[in-house]
Amino acid sequence: MMATSDVDTRGEGSLFSDPIPSEMDALCPSPPGPTRPQRTYERIGGREGTSFCQTLIHLLKGNIGTGLLGLPLAVKNAGLVLGPISLLCMGVIAVHCMRLLVKCSHHLSAKMDRPSLSYGEAMEYGMENVSWLRRHSQWGKQTVNLFLIITQLGFCCVYFVFLSDNIKQVVEAANTTTFSCQMNYTNQTQVLVPSFDSRLYMLCFLPPIILLVFTPDLRYLAPLSLVANLMMTASLILIYFYSLTNIKYPIDLPKVGRAKDYPLFFGTAIFAFEGIGVVLPLENKMQRPQRFIPVLYSGMGIVTFLYISLGTVGYMCFGEHIGGSITLNLPNCWTYQAVKLLYCFGIFITFALQFYVPAEILIPPVMERVSQRWKTPVNLLLRSVMVVFTCALAVLIPELDLVISLVGSVSSSFLALIFPPILELMTFHTEGALSPPVAAKNVAISLIGLIGFLAGTYIAVEQIVARNVLKHVETFSGFSVQ
Repeated sequence: MMATSDVDTRGEGSLFSDPIPSEMDALCPSPPGPTRPQRTYERIGGREGTSFCQTLIHLLKGNIGTGLLGLPLAVKNAGLVLGPISLLCMGVIAVHCMRLLVKCSHHLSAKMDRPSLSYGEAMEYGMENVSWLRRHSQWGKQTVNLFLIITQLGFCCVYFVFLSDNIKQVVEAANTTTFSCQMNYTNQTQVLVPSFDSRLYMLCFLPPIILLVFTPDLRYLAPLSLVANLMMTASLILIYFYSLTNIKYPIDLPKVGRAKDYPLFFGTAIFAFEGIGVVLPLENKMQRPQRFIPVLYSGMGIVTFLYISLGTVGYMCFGEHIGGSITLNLPNCWTYQAVKLLYCFGIFITFALQFYVPAEILIPPVMERVSQRWKTPVNLLLRSVMVVFTCALAVLIPELDLVISLVGSVSSSFLALIFPPILELMTFHTEGALSPPVAAKNVAISLIGLIGFLAGTYIAVEQIVARNVLKHVETFSGFSVQ
């Protein structure tokens, strides 16, 4: 029998004591009534909750973002043949790990007599199945929640870099933007009017983003979120159209990339596939949760197809000149400048949704220690500090491709690849339900994630340092010439 079934032994005010909120919680809150543990068991169906199609849309939205636009560069790092094959393999493994998480959550929630579990709670109760880990089960939950916070703040850093790079390009090419969308020889938008450094653009975005995260209830942003999703969808369609219709023949690109660049591919790819954080919130809010697995397979099948197709087609179209985001390679015409602006608007609104998770974890414990008079000012101050922190990180590393790869390698590898197989081993540890081949498979997946984490983090940090040194040398040379 487990040590902590219903009694919460955590100290009050712990940063990681409450269930982890999600974007889904913000836009689709649970219906009013008793708390979840007191309600009728929701997994067996009910009149409240999201439908099959609604859950599928949320799953697609939770997996499609800036990571998709960076996949052509990821394919370049892996090679024209090895890249798509690797994306397919990674997609299969990522979906399998999502399935493992749902399976373990079902088993543990039934065992603990709980309607639903968060990712962190599943890890906590899984550790309680192992006698020598039981005393430290809280560490499992806190570790998962910590990586969730790192991942969400990492997304916010990526958004700052993405917004600054794309808006900078639109502004610098404004005087030469035409209605002709013919591809130029370098496959890139011609920058004819140099403007400020991209880091100054990040600082320009800082005030409006701070105002955005002051929104007291994200349901107020739901209409804008819908508009943003439509704009991003339209932008993706135009990106696909341009890439497909401008592939250069004959195609003479490396079939296999350099071994040194493959860890960068891993980081970018796992960043794109890191939708595991929305799996349990979506499954818990379904009207008929028993239908979630078909939703998961259908949605992730679509996502994997989009990733492989855009990554491959984008690389075939722009070749060695592909940028950290495919939007940076679109031609200098109003149609595709509008694509950048529309996608930037979508990312701007999405920033508030990604920021919701770490804010709702880190701020409430502090608010409990503040008098009622100061609650609102302190809340706004903490939100501002968190946004400034993410902006500062983006300013320190203004390289879109390397930021994506670093965030993917550091945090997404743990959440998407390392933790789920370990959770299954712990969950069924005492029941003899896992055969040796299954256990070996789980260990292999976790090792793949660990190797990707180590190699991807090392190469990304090395490349960041190398690029900064190169920039400083170029800046010093420029001053010397003057």
